[in-house]
Amino acid sequence: MKKTAFFILILVFGMTQIELFAQNKDWRDIRNGVAEIPDEGYCDQPYVVKTGTGKWLCVLTTGPGTESQAGQHIVASISSDQGKTWSELIDIEPSSDVISSWATPYVTPYGRIYVFYNYNGNHIASIKGKPISNAALLGWYCYKYSDDEGKSWSARFRLPLQKTAVDFINDWNGEVQHFWGISKPVNVHGSMYFAFTKMGKYHQELGEGWFFKSDNINEERDVEKLSWVSLPDGEQGLSTAALGSVQEEHNLVGLNNGDLYCVLRTGEGFPAHSYSRDGGRNWDRPVYMTYAADGDEMKNPRACPRVFKCDNGKYLLWYHNHQKVDHWQYRNPAWISGGIEIDGVINWSQPEILLYATDTTERMSYPDLVEENGEYWITETQKEVARLHVIDPALLEGMWSQGQRNNIISKGLLPTGYKPGNRSVVLSEEHRVGPEEGFSIDLWLETDELIPNQVIFDNRNESGNGFWLTVSDQHTLKLFLSKGQTIQGWDTDPGSLKMGQLQHVVFIVDGMAGIMTTVVNGKLCDGGRYRPFGWAWLKTALRTPSRNNEIRISEAWADRIKNIRFYNRYLTTSEAISNYRSGLN
Repeated sequence: MKKTAFFILILVFGMTQIELFAQNKDWRDIRNGVAEIPDEGYCDQPYVVKTGTGKWLCVLTTGPGTESQAGQHIVASISSDQGKTWSELIDIEPSSDVISSWATPYVTPYGRIYVFYNYNGNHIASIKGKPISNAALLGWYCYKYSDDEGKSWSARFRLPLQKTAVDFINDWNGEVQHFWGISKPVNVHGSMYFAFTKMGKYHQELGEGWFFKSDNINEERDVEKLSWVSLPDGEQGLSTAALGSVQEEHNLVGLNNGDLYCVLRTGEGFPAHSYSRDGGRNWDRPVYMTYAADGDEMKNPRACPRVFKCDNGKYLLWYHNHQKVDHWQYRNPAWISGGIEIDGVINWSQPEILLYATDTTERMSYPDLVEENGEYWITETQKEVARLHVIDPALLEGMWSQGQRNNIISKGLLPTGYKPGNRSVVLSEEHRVGPEEGFSIDLWLETDELIPNQVIFDNRNESGNGFWLTVSDQHTLKLFLSKGQTIQGWDTDPGSLKMGQLQHVVFIVDGMAGIMTTVVNGKLCDGGRYRPFGWAWLKTALRTPSRNNEIRISEAWADRIKNIRFYNRYLTTSEAISNYRSGLN
């Protein structure tokens, strides 16, 4: 039996995802988390801080029902072994007929832990006599504190939530405030800041960003003496009509130069961001976020885009990399981009898949980042299960170094002996592809025209099983995989290829995540303006029995393909970009 290049398709698509998982554990698979974080059924916003003795304290919103139902409240759990095990839940607020929600924690330099959260102290359950289904976003902004690392909690205190224009136009004319926060407080130049969203219309419309600042919380132990400043100045929070009604889930970090940076979600299919250069009093008009290399907009549905600042002074952005804006769905997989601050502006990298669920209907969101001794963890929740995950630092370093790395990736590279003009590539029987990692095809090519349905190369056997690359009707390059009657293809973004110029195209079949991506000239295809997704889930029915190890190149393309590389694993986006930056070698 030959050990061939196409053996990848047999093994990747010839067994179920459960079988693949049993043989090879991928840290990106959410089932491979370090541990589940305890809850009472529903769970949200599992945010972690480190206590003075090095324990991890997780605060979250939980309850016996579904989101925003009776009994929902905020709790804490403690881990002494970096999240491997967690204590029984500790009530911060009890489960009762008064809903408490969306706790965000902060640790002062002297070790006190604060949590800030929604509390429906007005007991609001209706609008103009009509019952409402979600009272968790209404009422008071409250806080409690713990001086014993989360074991017990103080009495409840209220934040002085200023009433502004957006409150007076809400459904209660300002008598009740409509808001919530997902922003973990940050320490910037000795002051604590956190962001939250106020809304002018139930349920979750006319949102705008506001910020609390305390100049003395880091040293003042008498809560009656804490100072609170509401930002920005004026009657309108961080918002602009140009981004639509949905502007919410504002979250922020402090920049290395001392300025503030805020990220938010919209309902338009893009995350947005803004900078403040004067401590939050004034903000740039929020605009859609863009990648550094080309300025194209990043894509995100109505899901939380969460920004983190790492201990090394670099940044990470959790988001979902597509423009499908139907309601609150499509939060799988989670993607991540790396940010480098240059002259007070964050330059965002091309993204990578961070976490995925093999059940494509799963939804993961509301993450938190934990760092310790150069290691990284991230939390996430699917609303019923919250988990902690170890993150491979190499994935993050790859994104942060995308602008510098320019070596040809050798790991998994199969020798082909290819030269321009060759009509076929035959891989050695000594090289076979691992079942769990997928495969990648790296091409340098140049052409003056794209003729639809023209085959570029073909691996299919006599039964029609295999893979082949064609020119699509949309004048893109499209890679097909097939078995029997099951055929699936995915292509480069329309308009991404330039005629008469040397082009670099990488097709990545990620057999572990079950996702196909393409990278053109150092840019991950995200669909551009022509389609909401630039990546595709692979059909599990593709279980190809071909043993053919020959790739036949068409006569029309033999001289146009300047180089071709095959890898017996999926390449990361950063690795594909490194190959592009290395040039034609």
